[in-house]
Amino acid sequence: MRRVNVFVTTNISKDNLDRIANADPAVKLTSVAALCRSERNGDTDATAKLDGLLPRAEVVFGLKFPDDMIARAPGLKWIQVFLAGIDGFKTKGLIPDNIVFTKTTGIQGAAMAETVITRMLMFAKNMPAYFENKLEKSWKRSDSITLSGKTLGILGLGNVGKELARLAKAFGMKVIANRRSVIEEGQAENVDRLLPSDKLHQLLKESDFVALTLPLTPDTQKLIGTKEFETMKPGAYIINISRGQIIDEPALIEALESRQIAGAGLDVFKVEPLPPQSKLWDMPNVIISPHVAASMDGYAELATGLFCKNLKRYIHGEELLNVVDKQTGY
Repeated sequence: MRRVNVFVTTNISKDNLDRIANADPAVKLTSVAALCRSERNGDTDATAKLDGLLPRAEVVFGLKFPDDMIARAPGLKWIQVFLAGIDGFKTKGLIPDNIVFTKTTGIQGAAMAETVITRMLMFAKNMPAYFENKLEKSWKRSDSITLSGKTLGILGLGNVGKELARLAKAFGMKVIANRRSVIEEGQAENVDRLLPSDKLHQLLKESDFVALTLPLTPDTQKLIGTKEFETMKPGAYIINISRGQIIDEPALIEALESRQIAGAGLDVFKVEPLPPQSKLWDMPNVIISPHVAASMDGYAELATGLFCKNLKRYIHGEELLNVVDKQTGY
């Protein structure tokens, strides 16, 4: 029987490692998570041990990977990433033609959509001001709005965007969305108007809240800049749970300082962690979280389950789930 050498580079529980090891009799599992962590901390002994192990790897599953993994693992055929996006690997040149990439698309939808809804509610109910009042022990009331009747613009109607549209409809919102594959304006489930991507400014002009749920690609790099902020309503909010590079950060800061837009809910940034000197930290109309929109209880179990399903497919020569299109990058 052919053996498939599966390497795990991320620290997951013994139960999850056992699930992978028992996914199929052909699996030969090696966890190198501890060695990868030690190598990142400068341990040369860990590097030497990895150099001895990686040439055996055929399949790799993980969040963080060893430096120069492709060169150090010449037998590598398939990488399943622990995330829904692979832009971090694209920037490191880790997308050779002979290696298949798959991702964990589909398991983060609820968590990420709820993050957007939470930010919208916080802005609608003026929670940032109330948090400041609490620190100052100040009893100040301020006006609030309802989400019902407001318009949500969703940039990118993928798995997360679809779940967000469903939740927004439950709040009585009007939903406008765009999608790269759409050619003419139409409708979709829980979406009142589905627009092609070249109608971006129309979407921005009509939205009270704008949510970014699209992948980072060459086409979406700095997609939202000065012109786009000028197109938005003065009382509108932008919420980014996608990638920080999709927004031109200096243009965002200028739009916030000038009150061109009312506020921003940001989970992702151009540089992470967000540098202490960033003006965004001190802005009262900005909600900041440290790239945690996809965080959820049981994430590792769900990601491992998806990998095990794909691993069985791989061993039996079946089509893999969530294969990354290397042309589009998602």
